[in-house]
Amino acid sequence: MRRGAFIGTAAALAAANALPVCGEPLPRANVELGDDVLLREALSGLEGQTVGIITNQTGVTSRLESIVDALHRQGTVKIKAVFAPEHGFRGDRPAGAAVGTYTDAQTGLPVYSLYGATRHPSEAMLEGIDVLLFDIQDVGSRAYTFVSTMAYAMQSAKAFGKDFWVLDRPNPVGGDVVEGPVLEPAYASFIGLYPIAMRHGMTVGELATMFNDRFAIKSKLRVVRMRGWQRAQIWPDTGLQWVITSPNVPTWQTTFVLLCTGLIDNAGVNNGVGFTKPFFYAGTPDVDGYRLARRLNARNLPGVWFRPAAWSPTAGFWKGRDLRGVELDVFDERRFAAVRTAVEILVAVRDLFPAALAVKAAELDRDWGTASLRRGLAEGKSASAIVDGWSDAVERFEAMRKPYLLY
Repeated sequence: MRRGAFIGTAAALAAANALPVCGEPLPRANVELGDDVLLREALSGLEGQTVGIITNQTGVTSRLESIVDALHRQGTVKIKAVFAPEHGFRGDRPAGAAVGTYTDAQTGLPVYSLYGATRHPSEAMLEGIDVLLFDIQDVGSRAYTFVSTMAYAMQSAKAFGKDFWVLDRPNPVGGDVVEGPVLEPAYASFIGLYPIAMRHGMTVGELATMFNDRFAIKSKLRVVRMRGWQRAQIWPDTGLQWVITSPNVPTWQTTFVLLCTGLIDNAGVNNGVGFTKPFFYAGTPDVDGYRLARRLNARNLPGVWFRPAAWSPTAGFWKGRDLRGVELDVFDERRFAAVRTAVEILVAVRDLFPAALAVKAAELDRDWGTASLRRGLAEGKSASAIVDGWSDAVERFEAMRKPYLLY
């Protein structure tokens, strides 16, 4: 996950998962989550089974109760262990920090880290478990480690004879827009295992179905579908409350700019990580923000306006450095072409301030899942030429994903 360091830690997140004793009820959501459906009508499928739950602070019902706490409180399903990705089960571990096995204070359950010594649940971890439940909110970007964690866990479930259930959740950036590039197999890594588009437009349940079939994991998979979600919906349409997915994704709006500036840092451009609004900035010490803003606004990119800005990160690689560039004002998320805008930013910086780019070739290629962006920048190609070069692969991906769409 390309996010870098964040100011402080996410320690306060654990408290946010505790249900209030009393208070005004939450407004009713427009979408019934997979975990809501499980709790209401699908628990009979787990009778006599012992489960392990892969989740974090985002694995909550529409009433904001952790799926672990809900099942533990009900007592109808035997929980053997919790498996946590980056940031831990309750979201109280810092970004990028390896986490070992520990005991959850709330439930007394053992928590095995999938972001420590191993990223695959081991045979020993899965001993005595019949079914693995996966309940984590994704952000809609291929380059986000939670989807890879799911794939690795599915592989372990197949290897050790466990059932695998995905409790489905909305894609916060919607399900009807796809943007490239499509990952090329040579660049497979933890931030992109399979040849899917950067903006894939799929839910975790749909991805699991595709991984299981198209990429031959072949686990015994069940997806507990949502009720009421439609492909054109973005997060606010769901009526659900946003839970911070990681320290640098505090709001649903951040998921859109994450798709844009989240992968420009290895080109030498700071994206606001380490400052107050992660991913809403793009700049370097050597950029004139007014010139960059004028250039980008002249491109008439849909749904976004660029404002000259200056900032100084308080954490991370850029800590204490005075940076200049632009702040992104995304005023229409539905029309915002996030990945295209990222390419436009890099091309504009290259054209106006060529000395400002400091490309780390291997890292940039890995992040984008292709060398074509780096080569296009080096060869002086326009943003349109670079993006158009991905169109055939995107069309093939859209055809490939079609049989796996559940909504």
